[in-house]
Amino acid sequence: MTFQSIRLTQRPLSQGGQLTTLTLAAKMGSMGPAFWQEVPQALAGLGDTRVLIVRGEQVFSAGLDIKSNGAAIVPALGDPAAFKAVVDEMHAVTEGLAALPMPVIAAVHGWCIGAGLELIAGADLRLCSQDARFSLPEVKLGITADLGGLQRLPHLIGRGRTAHLALTGEPIDAATAERWGLVTEVLPDQDALFARAEALAEHLASLPAAALEGTKRTLNDGLPHAESLAAAVRWNAEHMTQEALQAAARKG
Repeated sequence: MTFQSIRLTQRPLSQGGQLTTLTLAAKMGSMGPAFWQEVPQALAGLGDTRVLIVRGEQVFSAGLDIKSNGAAIVPALGDPAAFKAVVDEMHAVTEGLAALPMPVIAAVHGWCIGAGLELIAGADLRLCSQDARFSLPEVKLGITADLGGLQRLPHLIGRGRTAHLALTGEPIDAATAERWGLVTEVLPDQDALFARAEALAEHLASLPAAALEGTKRTLNDGLPHAESLAAAVRWNAEHMTQEALQAAARKG
């Protein structure tokens, strides 16, 4: 399938299955109408993907393309039902990415702005290069961020730091992002970043897929402690195998 705003590439992994990379290919990784239509199609066609890497080209993403999306947004202003219908198409991207059963790695270089930051908040692992900059500037445009960032970021970096990003609209650099816990590794440059993302993907793909999915589900389920604990036990009862335990014992 050919896309305008993204590029989907796959390569076989030594452990079986595919490593898929979704590249934001529009100018400056901007998110126009085609982006919101194409990403759900791409996510629905991941097939035997074991790990998904999300990255940009010139930069990670300049965020929502206000001009090109205006044709859909402006007529819906003042009409909550119509506006919800517009934003629901965008949620199909951010929520769809977060709901994937396989691990998702975000590899960020350059700017990661607004909807770009909300997108990577739904990834499982976030890496960046030293030139990365992150911002949530919606308030400067008279907008309340509504693509999941205000819901997910407090769990990643804390409510106070999320409030700093969202209320000031000011950017943070890579070192601050690492200190705050938004990213777990800062690489020297773009090449090192993408190489590390692929190496991490290879490692993840070497682990049992059901265990990765169960771990991801448990981390994200949002259930009260006892219910989440019970769900994790139930997942293991249904998916743990004797073969996997024996293989782990042999490696140990």
